[in-house]
Amino acid sequence: IKTFKNHAPTILNYFRRRATNASAEAFNSKVKIFRSQMRGVRDRDFFIFRLVKLYA
Repeated sequence: IKTFKNHAPTILNYFRRRATNASAEAFNSKVKIFRSQMRGVRDRDFFIFRLVKLYA
């Protein structure tokens, strides 16, 4: 019951709008994979540039 009370707005939002955060989680997963592939890159601007080019 405590868990439901803590997450009630999010749970109810799903039933009202059928909205989830799946797209945000999928994007976070892609960024995590991208970060592992770009390990060792020291230039932050280049990292952001590549990230935007691939996923924007």
